[in-house]
Amino acid sequence: MTPFTVAVEGLATDIHLPDGDGPFPAVLIRTPYDRTRHRAELRGWARRGFAALVQDVRGRHASPGEWHPYENETADGAATARWIRRQPWNDRRLVAVGASYAAHCALTLALDAPTDARPDAVIAAVPALGTAETAREPSGVERLLARAGWWAAHGDRPDSDDNALDKALAADPGLLTHLPLTGLPDRLGRSLPSWPGLWRHRERGRLLAGAEHAGMPLLAVGGHHDHFAEDTVALWRRWGGPSARLLLGPWGHGLGAEPGPDAEPAHRVNLGELYVRWARRALAGDLGRGHRGAVGLGGSPLWTPADVEGEPRAQNVRLLHGSSFTADPERPMSSADLAVPRNGPPDRCLLVTPPLPRPLDVVGPVEVRLRATADTTSADWAVRLVALTPRGVAQRLAVGVVRREEPPGGQGEFTVRLGRVARRLAAGTRLRLEIAGHHFPAHARNPHTGDDPVTATRLLASRREVDAGSVALRLPVLMSRPTPTDPAEEILR
Repeated sequence: MTPFTVAVEGLATDIHLPDGDGPFPAVLIRTPYDRTRHRAELRGWARRGFAALVQDVRGRHASPGEWHPYENETADGAATARWIRRQPWNDRRLVAVGASYAAHCALTLALDAPTDARPDAVIAAVPALGTAETAREPSGVERLLARAGWWAAHGDRPDSDDNALDKALAADPGLLTHLPLTGLPDRLGRSLPSWPGLWRHRERGRLLAGAEHAGMPLLAVGGHHDHFAEDTVALWRRWGGPSARLLLGPWGHGLGAEPGPDAEPAHRVNLGELYVRWARRALAGDLGRGHRGAVGLGGSPLWTPADVEGEPRAQNVRLLHGSSFTADPERPMSSADLAVPRNGPPDRCLLVTPPLPRPLDVVGPVEVRLRATADTTSADWAVRLVALTPRGVAQRLAVGVVRREEPPGGQGEFTVRLGRVARRLAAGTRLRLEIAGHHFPAHARNPHTGDDPVTATRLLASRREVDAGSVALRLPVLMSRPTPTDPAEEILR
């Protein structure tokens, strides 16, 4: 095995070549998270016959230039891909691989680069599709905590401090409550000139639109507990290449290294080995056509086919309290705490289902339909679904937030989509539904003044009325026992 470092189009690139005579197919990872973290991964690819490359993107770590997230990756990736195909050790076949931002790099190379630079296959794990997709919910509500953490760690700097926000919150627990939110860099104590501009990005879907015209196989990998789970599934569904595979487990953004509370030992997957086997078949043209894959059913050891979803079924919910409540941004519903306040005026509408008479397998998108009123022109509606196990443990299942703009006091009827769930709920489980005006600090607080939540400096309370009889919780329920599936077999066939 031959490791070496070169400057490819000026960008720092580590390369591991396999032993023996080439040429070899190549694997390319482009990352802002420090190429040196991928050395073990490169060795793994090289031991299995691939020329493996990892590159620091422009302006990060050892690569010179200005770091502008999501701006230069198509051109830099295309230049690197052309350089690889000119090397005597490459057989002109190339797989673009990445997770999170690195998945964006792989996808923009596959979908936006000129044809001669595009890879022959793509592996995209927990993909960050673009600035707007990562900064906002589909409804436009700002993902404050996740973006503040990412920008504090990686924004406007050549290196990284992964714990920057945690350290700042330890010093000032109310850090994210200070207004305006555009002033966050001052409170962090360092320059972040790109932070205010982040929130001006609102256009979503560019890469997804391009995915419909993709010309190569895709392996999309994600987790039910990842912020980008919906984007991962949408990418797989819309992929127009000859073959698209999806692996979705009960994991967080760190995939198997960050399992969710409902993960079972059977959900552990050797992703590195699976990636190699899939890449070989993809490059050889040995994958079947169409969209296939596997979804791990949290709370059970089962995997089910990715194209199977439950039938939407309404669940009976009864009001506990709070059909009238105050959404006060000075005391918002906490996104980090599942406890419900027992004292003081209600800050949310609280509903609950009867205990489930039998186990329930829920696979697919969850939504809540309701009629409600706010006394402010702008109002966010945060809906959180929590499972209360027979032992009394509260477990988060799904969250959705929408922003409504309508005349004060006018009743509106609307749907809040809570994302995807793949979970077996045990008999005796009750489902708690919370309807609130905020979900903080995961999401920015709506100030109820009509001002942009990012630039607002004044907060108002908002009176809310929920027509409890109108609240309809719809779960995608499998009407028969799920089909046991071998995830590797589904991905590789």
